[in-house]
Amino acid sequence: MECGLLCQYWDLRLVDANANALMLGMSQTAAAKMETSNENEIFLVDGSGYIFRAYFAMAKANMTNPEGTPVGAVYGFTNMLHKLLTDLDAPYLAVIFDHKTKNFRYDIYDQYKANRDEPPEDLIPQFPMFRETCDAFGIPAIDMEGYEADDLIATYAKIAKAQGKKVTIVGTDKDLMQLVNDDVRMYDPMKGVYITEKEVEAKFGVSPDKVVDVQALAGDSVDNIPGVPGIGVKTAAQLINEFGDLDTLLDRAEEIKQNKRRESLIEYADAARMSRQLVKLADDVEVPFRLEELKAHDPDTSKLVPYLQKQGFKSLLSRLGQTADVQSAAPQDNAGSSSNDNESLPPVAENTYALINDMDTLQAWITKAYETGVLAVDTETTSLTPAKANLVGICLSYRVGVGGYIPIGHVQEMDLLGENSDDTPQLKLDDVIKALKPVLEDDSVLKIAHNAKYDWQILKKHGIDMAPIDDTMLISYTLDGHTHGHGMDALSTEYIGHTPIKYEEVAGKGKNQVTFDKVTIPDALTYAAEDADITRRLHHIFKPRLAQEHMCTVYEDIERPLVPVIGQMELHGIKVDPAILKQMSNDFAKKLAELETTIHKEAGTQFNIASPKQIGEILFDQMGLEGGKKTKTGQWSTDVEVLEMLAAQGHEFVQNILEWRGLAKLKSTYTDALQEEINPATGRVHTSYHMTGTSTGRLASSDPNLQNIPIRTEAGRKIREAFIAEDGHVLLAVDYSQVELRLAAEMAGVEALKKAFADGVDIHALTAARVFGVPESEVTPDLRRQAKAVNFGIIYGISGWGLAKQLGCDPKEANDFIKRYLTTFSEIQTYMEDKKEEARKFGYVKTLYGRKCYTPYINAKIPAQRSGAERAAINAPLQGTAADIMKRAMIKIPRVLAEKNLSAKMLLQVHDELIFEVPEKELEETSAVVKETMETVSKLSVPLIAEAGSGHSWAEAH
Repeated sequence: MECGLLCQYWDLRLVDANANALMLGMSQTAAAKMETSNENEIFLVDGSGYIFRAYFAMAKANMTNPEGTPVGAVYGFTNMLHKLLTDLDAPYLAVIFDHKTKNFRYDIYDQYKANRDEPPEDLIPQFPMFRETCDAFGIPAIDMEGYEADDLIATYAKIAKAQGKKVTIVGTDKDLMQLVNDDVRMYDPMKGVYITEKEVEAKFGVSPDKVVDVQALAGDSVDNIPGVPGIGVKTAAQLINEFGDLDTLLDRAEEIKQNKRRESLIEYADAARMSRQLVKLADDVEVPFRLEELKAHDPDTSKLVPYLQKQGFKSLLSRLGQTADVQSAAPQDNAGSSSNDNESLPPVAENTYALINDMDTLQAWITKAYETGVLAVDTETTSLTPAKANLVGICLSYRVGVGGYIPIGHVQEMDLLGENSDDTPQLKLDDVIKALKPVLEDDSVLKIAHNAKYDWQILKKHGIDMAPIDDTMLISYTLDGHTHGHGMDALSTEYIGHTPIKYEEVAGKGKNQVTFDKVTIPDALTYAAEDADITRRLHHIFKPRLAQEHMCTVYEDIERPLVPVIGQMELHGIKVDPAILKQMSNDFAKKLAELETTIHKEAGTQFNIASPKQIGEILFDQMGLEGGKKTKTGQWSTDVEVLEMLAAQGHEFVQNILEWRGLAKLKSTYTDALQEEINPATGRVHTSYHMTGTSTGRLASSDPNLQNIPIRTEAGRKIREAFIAEDGHVLLAVDYSQVELRLAAEMAGVEALKKAFADGVDIHALTAARVFGVPESEVTPDLRRQAKAVNFGIIYGISGWGLAKQLGCDPKEANDFIKRYLTTFSEIQTYMEDKKEEARKFGYVKTLYGRKCYTPYINAKIPAQRSGAERAAINAPLQGTAADIMKRAMIKIPRVLAEKNLSAKMLLQVHDELIFEVPEKELEETSAVVKETMETVSKLSVPLIAEAGSGHSWAEAH
């Protein structure tokens, strides 16, 4: 473990929790703000800060190099370093790191930074590579045993000043702010701004030379610096400004009028002096490099290129004009061959954004859209929920570098003098809709949006059926899967090198944040028009990659046509009876109270059943049950796995706790929460489907999540009773039967299983007969149950231990089941090995329709990561193909229903099931049409079977 880096880990984890908002390099706008460095300026990069910013920015990417080593943070660090070199033009440059050993501060206070956990497991093997990266770029990477990076930076700053040189510290660590003066400034590469004495004083309330005294008083919980209890930064600044410095304050502490403050200063005076020793940076380190040795030079490509090739960083190689002559990393840096496309685009800083607030201007923009045949569209509203959102404005861009904003619904409030604080003219909603409807529905003009489903829904509410559509978010997802986020800001930062204006910058933060209709029109113009421009730029970069990477079929046939289908489903929503939910909540509350009484009686004491800590103490300390294990915090683990193991041993007390937990979750997550989710205007719940939320192409549901309502428990099934049909209608539920098992037979080529499915044979009975060597007529219910567990478990890469847990048998016996199964159906074994090899070779596996499902840890050196990736490689093609088939059915069904003049509405998609609201008189015909469509939408050698049920409620229909 690297001690100093671990410290930076905690500092930055707190600061940069929203990692996706971090930029992986300086934006062009930020670069434009940079002053030209003079030939005597020293640039010192806080390397440890860079490492953890890079780590959290890339945390969701799960990147590994061809050798299987995690490299997400290394990629982010490398990208940031490259951008820094490109934008800085630094005459002198070095990257300063913390040393892996403890420093002198631990001799002063042995509890210094004592509350630190280990750094993230996947970051540890990357630590040596950061220095390798610096070496590849030809940049000195400096650290010193016994010191932190900040001490070396302080020393170099002192040496530079003695030689008449200026210093810029690239980083934002607050501890470095004590160094800022006329000759030393800091630079925040994330925001593209300098930190000077003015900014330091605004942060600490004192000049930089007094920062150490303020920190000594306030302490630091992250670094475990004690300070003086009860005194924060604001109070510390007041005291230092009043008394001049820490020593004077402590000597005259008896003069403080506030009793508690005076007593704390007197009692903890020694702690304050010790804290000052801890926060004050050493500036007399015998640094290993002279300033002259930090002179910057262009990287040696003969050294840099092989390093980037080794790691599989294709987009960086492309920027250097090189090629990635290596096995593809997983998931790569995903820039592909199109990364150079951005070089032909005008810089974002040179954009032309216009306010469109008269009809003549709007008509001129519409004419331009017809001339170019392309129009990027983005809507600005008052809510992220389409059913509740009011339209505030519409953004347009007909070519890269051009953006326009149409204000429609801004609330222009009066100032204190009774005058309109923003009297910018707006257009009338009806006029705008009437003018835009023809072009937004015209087949000759391609409309581009990012998360087009939302914009489609907003416009649909106003009578516009926007088509045809391209969605840059879905194109990105099609190309790169779940390897990184697909939000516009993150993609812009990565592929365009520009961090867009954040919503908080125009609408405020936290409790002071306003809805977009309260944002002034000038601010809205800059923010909104940029969104349309960025969307147009992303389309320019991404769209060619679909053909280059042979992903057109997935996008054009599956993802793109699904946008209006899901958009319409969400707008329909599903009716929910609040009275049923309320009654269920009351019933659950009574049952919870009964269980609580029973549990407390069995425990012989009152305790908080919702507290894992207290449950652990009761089970293992008080009752002395065996099988407990402790977490890193020293508390007993009481997760589901532990409790289920204890319940299986016959401990009824534990079974009651599990039942209490399950009911409590159902009550809070569904019966209580769903009542709040009912839209009062429609009486229906409108869930949101995420089209880019999974690695296999499956849809995910939220606000509320209707895909995770339990089906195997009576209480879970009961919740479905609250989902009902409108009067005169019924709910129709149609689901694919055993679809992944059928696909396993298809994709693995298991002739025995394919024939069984074709003949309509009981697949579990057949499996039991083959595996256990008995005639099908002699297969007992228990043997069938075991075969069913193996059938479904195999396609998820189940282990012997996992199967044993399901069957309640010995792991050795379960392993024997699996071996017999794979011997009987040897094609399955071949399929499993082939998919693992495919994943190792390419970093992904494919569905039958060509969707790439990435397996980033398939070559990982950590066994748990590698085995997890192997299980994913086996199951992802099956689950992904099932998702593709379901999506194809969802696209086709509305067209077929319309052709048959049937008025059923598709409301929900839940795993392998579709829910429709159908007029009672059309039920029989609709059911037949939907079943036939689902069963014939894909041509396989194994038949797809769809089963239908209907009823007034979802529970009855299922």
